[in-house]
Amino acid sequence: MFKWFGEGKNIESQKKALHNWQIMSIEVRDPVHGTISLSDGETAVVDSPEFQRLRAIKQLGFADVSFPGATHTRFLHSLGVCHLAGKVFEHIFRQFPFSNVQTRDRLSQVFRLGALLHDVGHGPLSHTTEEVMPPLKDLKVAVYQKRQLGASQALLTDPVEKRATHEDYTIKYLTDSPLTSVLRQNFSDISPLHIACLIDKTLDCPDDFFMDKGLDFRPILSQLVSGELDCDRMDYLERDSYFTGTNYGKFDRDWMINNMIPYPLDGKLYLGLNRRALYTFDDFLISRHHIHLMVYFHHKCLIFEEMLNLYLTSEDCTFKLPADIADYTQYNDFRLHEHLASSKNPWAQRIASKQPYKMLAEFHNTSENMRPENIRRALEDVGIDVIWASSKARLSKYHSSTPEDRSYQIYVVDQYDKWDKPSPIDQSTEIFQKYENARIIDRLYVAPENYARAEKILIDKRL
Repeated sequence: MFKWFGEGKNIESQKKALHNWQIMSIEVRDPVHGTISLSDGETAVVDSPEFQRLRAIKQLGFADVSFPGATHTRFLHSLGVCHLAGKVFEHIFRQFPFSNVQTRDRLSQVFRLGALLHDVGHGPLSHTTEEVMPPLKDLKVAVYQKRQLGASQALLTDPVEKRATHEDYTIKYLTDSPLTSVLRQNFSDISPLHIACLIDKTLDCPDDFFMDKGLDFRPILSQLVSGELDCDRMDYLERDSYFTGTNYGKFDRDWMINNMIPYPLDGKLYLGLNRRALYTFDDFLISRHHIHLMVYFHHKCLIFEEMLNLYLTSEDCTFKLPADIADYTQYNDFRLHEHLASSKNPWAQRIASKQPYKMLAEFHNTSENMRPENIRRALEDVGIDVIWASSKARLSKYHSSTPEDRSYQIYVVDQYDKWDKPSPIDQSTEIFQKYENARIIDRLYVAPENYARAEKILIDKRL
């Protein structure tokens, strides 16, 4: 007689397990997480042209010039984030008394979709291409008219015309594009706006979709899509470490997930963390900080970013990203590389031919440093062109986040001390104070043909 793996559990648990088994029909092999399972509806989303576009957008932009293995894409990363979202939800809410299985499945599904689609609007190659995105008003994102009042609301009233970002394209894709129809056809009980509400905390949810038993689930699900400790970061740290061949982004992911809990406060659920995992959280933040400094801010990667920025902001740049969402779907890394190769602009040509400026000097500080300015001035006085790249890394979003982000706190709970009141995580660990200052890396680059001359000037003038 066939025995279901849920034997020994109650009937409701067996039904839930059977239901989840039935809807997970497609499997993807991932070098980081192993087998990733997707439902038929999620597969339809992944198969859409809007999501398939991410196959042609590298996760780390120019990083492969320094780390040749770093050619993984935002497509693969997004699948990984969706997979982690499923694992996190199953653990955090494994004993939560939902009203019914349908409510549990609905909230789990919207969370997985938010994780899957969090990067769908990303621009070609790198964040630098946001320089050539159109004015936000040209995107005509209708749901922005229903944003919650707050500090971020200034973008709607600021007299200076705001440029669109990749997050704006993401919300446009979700709420007003062919992808919107795919979502509606495959998830009848979830509105695309509900998914958008998990990605953009300022959007107003028009109904009680995230409510169950008098508790609002939106805060905790939003935190886990985009927050201090989210599925996005947990995936890209491990994934980027794997593909770059480095150890900087590694941390104890399973222990972190196993100690995540829901914390109710004032009718809302927030992300909680058992105190015994606090050191793992510290390690997670430090790992992210170090991978920024050692991988994302690698001097060879940065000079290509700087040259791309110089081209995109030059008067003769003809590469622009369209406001029309259907046209935008045709833009990816390959299209940008083809454009750069065909351009006569010297910066575009240097990128296309892999002939970057060469790093002359590098300075690490926690405050502004005048030395790079003195060197640049001395070199420019004798006709040597200089690119000054200044990279700034901060440990945490708590140091620079918006009021909306700061209002979504992570709470530390001591499961062994019932009298210890849960506290916000930035009050539970000294890591934020120890790393409060930004780490600044200043680098000066010159053309290879000018390097020997520039180096001699530095030595002669003892700069």
